Amino acid sequence: MTVNRVQVVENILNANDQVAQLNRQVLDQAGAFSINLMASPGAGKTSFILKTIQALRPEVNIGVVEGDTAPVTIDADKINAVGMPAVQINTGGECHLDAVMLKAGLQQLSLSEIDLLIVENVGNLICPAAFDLGTHINLLVASIPEGDDKPYKYPNIYRGLDVLVINKTDLLPYIDFRMDYFRQGVEMLNPGLTTFAVSCKTGEGIDAWADWLRGRLTAAKQV
Repeated sequence: MTVNRVQVVENILNANDQVAQLNRQVLDQAGAFSINLMASPGAGKTSFILKTIQALRPEVNIGVVEGDTAPVTIDADKINAVGMPAVQINTGGECHLDAVMLKAGLQQLSLSEIDLLIVENVGNLICPAAFDLGTHINLLVASIPEGDDKPYKYPNIYRGLDVLVINKTDLLPYIDFRMDYFRQGVEMLNPGLTTFAVSCKTGEGIDAWADWLRGRLTAAKQV
């Protein structure tokens, strides 16, 4: 029984990876750099996306794919309200997006008009780590109120990251969050990981993040 279950999981992941590769090819052909943005519920994913849009517009055209377990358009509506295209994907209760879902979302966007695609995954620190969507980088938004032990409790998602954003730094004076302990856990799992400490409320750290992202966008266009 255990062997059969393992084989089924492997088959699911292999099939997903094949579609992810196709998604990446589609994005490359369109010249759209893409980010798989993951986080716990309430970490500030959508707020961070809005701050990123504010920092990069009008020089960068941004599109967003929003993933939610429920049939709502709350986050997509926020993106549309600032004049950027957004597609809402309802996962039907699944705790993560997968490559097939993203493929459907990509078909609803004019990718040739998009420089940067941000995929806001379902709020979860476990399932999204296992599924390659076909994006170019994986980014996690961690937040101060979640606590400083998350790298130790959810190591898999930290191991697969290209960028880490520590959000809600404005709350550090009010919450017992040991930054050194948190960073030690991250370094143990993903040495040298590019990390930004930001506050979407005060704007702290957003410029540094935006400058780094501009560099990645420029480099991607030169390939």
